[in-house]
Amino acid sequence: MTYDEFMGQVQNRARLGSTGDAVRATRATLEVLAQRLYGGEAEDLAAQLPHEIQPFLEKTGPSEDFGVDEFFRRVSEVESVDLPEAVYHARAVVSVLRDAVTPGEIEDMRAQLPGGYDPLFESGAAGRMSRAA
Repeated sequence: MTYDEFMGQVQNRARLGSTGDAVRATRATLEVLAQRLYGGEAEDLAAQLPHEIQPFLEKTGPSEDFGVDEFFRRVSEVESVDLPEAVYHARAVVSVLRDAVTPGEIEDMRAQLPGGYDPLFESGAAGRMSRAA
C-alpha cells in the first residue's frame, strides 16, 4: 500500500475532511501505539509501511504499560480532538493498518496488547462509536 492509498483509506474510513486530518489521526494513533509496544515490535510494524509513515512509529522513550482507555486518551491529546472522535479515528487507522501489513505482523502486535485492547480493533465503519466503559 502506498502512502497516498493509506491516507486516502484513513480519510475515507474515519470520514475526515482532508488528507491533513488523516495524517494527524494516523500520526497520533501510531505514535501512541509505539509508546505501548516493546521489543522492536514498533520497528517491525513500521518496516511494512510506506516510508512516509514509518517515523510515526519511532520510539522516543521506553515502552509503557497502559490500558486501552489511556491509549484513547493519549490519542485524543496528541490529535487535539475530543475523546469519541479520537476513538473513532484510532479504530479507522488500525483498520487500515490491518490491511497494509501482513496478518502475522498484526498477530505479533496484538500479542503485546492485553485483551482489554479489543475495542481498538472494532470497526468504526458503522458510525461514530464511543469507547467501551
